[in-house]
Amino acid sequence: MPEFAEERRAAVLQMVERNSSVQVSEVADAFGVSRVTARADLDALARDGKLRRTHGGAVSLSRTLTVSLQDKRVNVNADAKRAIAARASRLVEPGWSVLVDTGTTGLELVRALGATPGLTIVTADLTIADYVDRSMPTAEVVILGGALRKGHRYTSGPATVAALSSLRPDVSFVCPTAFSPDAGFMTGYEGMAQLKHAFLHASVKTYVLMDSSKIGAHGLFRFGGVTDAEAIVMEADPHGVMTSCVADTQTKLVLAPVEKGEPGGKQPAGKKTGKQPAGRK
Repeated sequence: MPEFAEERRAAVLQMVERNSSVQVSEVADAFGVSRVTARADLDALARDGKLRRTHGGAVSLSRTLTVSLQDKRVNVNADAKRAIAARASRLVEPGWSVLVDTGTTGLELVRALGATPGLTIVTADLTIADYVDRSMPTAEVVILGGALRKGHRYTSGPATVAALSSLRPDVSFVCPTAFSPDAGFMTGYEGMAQLKHAFLHASVKTYVLMDSSKIGAHGLFRFGGVTDAEAIVMEADPHGVMTSCVADTQTKLVLAPVEKGEPGGKQPAGKKTGKQPAGRK
């Protein structure tokens, strides 16, 4: 049983992630502490941006993220998503404006960017915007207005696309629901397909973040192809599908293997140069 507050809170966070949500009474019973201490633990984790407090308990930030109903893979391959996010965070310089797509991989990216100063995060995802507001004191956030999709915590539709059209972020990170070697990047919701298509063409540089489980996954609406991105960041390409798809194009495949025993979402060490992004090829 963890005895010190820091160790106990780490165990509490694991409990929240495993169960999606917890009640104060459950934390108190599980760790043999008072309800006052359990509330304090949850409050501390919420201040650190690691969970969301609710009346009487807390919920996992990653598990409150919602994506298309067709995507049953949310919270699957979490280590892969953290590895992808850590690698992608190296593509961002201090002071940049960063367009981040909805979903768990987008949230992991924002977490990995937590130590990068002076960012402006542009997003249609309310969970990502809330995380920036709570946990990134040097960052600004721009929320793309529009129709809120019921139960999904993101905006989409013509108003959201119109809001994006007046912006020119330094870099965009787009996260597909699926990838088809024949059709390209896919998602399961028409309104989100329109928005993701706009994301691909909104910035100076565009990167696609996609774990390998997305290859061959279900997606109804196509929103782009491999040549719409500077690079595709994945944790692995086990069957060489993406390697084959980017062959003879200017799009790069960047692999970010999952390192066993290493905490996910940590930005690799290295001095930021402050350079401005180069133009699209």
